[in-house]
Amino acid sequence: MDGQRFAVGGRVVDADDPQLQALLAQAYEAPGRPRCLCVAGGVEMYVAFHRHYQIKRMPDTGDRHHPACPSYEPGPAMSGLGELVGEAVVQLDPARVELHVDFPWARLPARAGVPREAAEASEVGRTRRRMSLRALMHFLFERAGFNRWSPAMAGKRNQAVLHKYLMQAAEAIQVKGEPLSNRLYVPEAFSESAKAEQAERRRARLSVLQPQDGRQPMAVVLGDFKGWEPAPFGARVWIRHMPDAPLLADARTWARAQRSFAPLFEALDSDGGRGLRLMLVALIRARREHTYEIDLASLMLTSEEWIPLEGVHEAPLIRALVAQGRRFVKPLRYDARTAAGFANAILLDTGAEPVPLHVLSAFMRPAESEAKSRAIELASGRAWVWSTDGRMPDLPAADRQGQVNIGQAEGEQQWKPS
Repeated sequence: MDGQRFAVGGRVVDADDPQLQALLAQAYEAPGRPRCLCVAGGVEMYVAFHRHYQIKRMPDTGDRHHPACPSYEPGPAMSGLGELVGEAVVQLDPARVELHVDFPWARLPARAGVPREAAEASEVGRTRRRMSLRALMHFLFERAGFNRWSPAMAGKRNQAVLHKYLMQAAEAIQVKGEPLSNRLYVPEAFSESAKAEQAERRRARLSVLQPQDGRQPMAVVLGDFKGWEPAPFGARVWIRHMPDAPLLADARTWARAQRSFAPLFEALDSDGGRGLRLMLVALIRARREHTYEIDLASLMLTSEEWIPLEGVHEAPLIRALVAQGRRFVKPLRYDARTAAGFANAILLDTGAEPVPLHVLSAFMRPAESEAKSRAIELASGRAWVWSTDGRMPDLPAADRQGQVNIGQAEGEQQWKPS
């Protein structure tokens, strides 16, 4: 394949064809659908508009594309997303998805009340699975394309890009009847010369926290954890690119966070922690004007390139893949009991079949080791396996002839898999 090509309006065009925008404008109003021609017969796509026309992957078709195609995505069963699709994750139309989450968008002040007897049940039903705050963070990173990597992305990931594409992904996600972008704040890349304007934009976005009818609305802050310091009431938690607005946490909340996420905090100080990042997602409310208090929090380890990691044991593999210029996708845990049942990464540049990469750590619990062994067995001999108590074996060779020549187009549109 010489490059990603589409069949649009009876014509075959390359992804970088200057006529593509005009053709997509016509296809946007037409009843038929474009097709990606990465495989024989092609795969249906749809046309979306966000500042300009985009050709994007139809839901549930990612694994029909060639692994070297930018539109390729492993099936949901290859990650923790598979447990949530259809219940916590509901596709509304090709462009929008609805998430059912297990946290509220508002709190009511505690009030004393008189206990009442439980009413007699009039009906019963199966409990719908709901998504945690951590799973929401994973979904955002996957939708924004940060769990993918190709050589064209080198040097193009920074805070401005993180802000832009996480916020853009949130626009197509509905939570409790409104776009997630209404309730999400991702810091802009901090500028000393523009800090007053940036602070004003932050306050405007977080004005959703103003009390309404006695209720305390919530919002989500997602950013790069910088550190924390003791405060009289508990802790001040600092996020990079927010030097003038700490998040506040009471002593019990922050103590629980430190206990629950101790392995991730420790990863930053480990011998292999060079360049690692710790992403914090916090559900916040405002008890007072412009005072942001953490109600609920979760953390996620990432590589220097913001590729999510389940633990520090994955860091050497991800570093090797990036350094060797490989194309891969990183399956995410979401709310699965363990991530050991999924590949630690999936190589996309090895030909017609992707190759799952598995890491065995001596520090795994017995249940995790069993889950990893089952996953390797299900790969039927196609899996690459590295036990971290030994030297990392050579990675499977790349099939350079069979790859889509994505070039600059992928580097510019790396965050929005089509």
